[in-house]
Amino acid sequence: MTGTLWHLAAASVFFIFAHMAPSHGDLRARLISTLGERPFQGLYSVVSLALIYWMIQAYGDAPDIVLWSVPTGLRDLALAIMLVACLLLVTGVSTPNPTMLASDGSKVASQGPVGVLKVTRHPVMWSMGLWGMAHLLANGEAAAWIMFATFAFLAIAGAQHMDQRKRDSLGEAWTAYEAQTSSIPFVALIKGRCRVGIAEIGYGRLAGGVALYAVILYFHESVIGVSPFAY
Repeated sequence: MTGTLWHLAAASVFFIFAHMAPSHGDLRARLISTLGERPFQGLYSVVSLALIYWMIQAYGDAPDIVLWSVPTGLRDLALAIMLVACLLLVTGVSTPNPTMLASDGSKVASQGPVGVLKVTRHPVMWSMGLWGMAHLLANGEAAAWIMFATFAFLAIAGAQHMDQRKRDSLGEAWTAYEAQTSSIPFVALIKGRCRVGIAEIGYGRLAGGVALYAVILYFHESVIGVSPFAY
């Protein structure tokens, strides 16, 4: 099975299951009660890293099966999407968020969404999802589609799953917070549920996102082995 698409698919399924199952409300509560909060988080991280390593190894061993030739327009679109992903990542990790592990979720949620959280209440998850989608657009190989579709699916499904967990754990504080923003980027802004300006998001944060994008483009070929401009 090693060195086949089935091997990669199996690693991807285990990766999704290992992320979704332990975060389910009842199972998560039982695991934390048995192990403790910090040991549970530590074990969760170790398992996640091990499965990511398995996926990367399976991807590297997978056969090169080309499904189609990617047109230049899709590669250009992928580059544009990656800029958005970088902006969401940097602004997301640097903005107080009730979904962060170290934050007082109820207190942060009661203050309402700020900055990029008015664009989407899950900027980091959407960053990963857009990263996966961008790489789907830029690749025509079967192995790439399996791996990047896994990350894209896990990010989008994970955002919805996180909403449900926070409804259960934070109650009315999260419900009120949720009503002021949206999971899908820009929906709350379009519907007029909130308003945000560039200054509120943070010029420094946005500059950091652009800088991250530039670094990724510069080092992509030397680190990953593929140039993002190889059309």
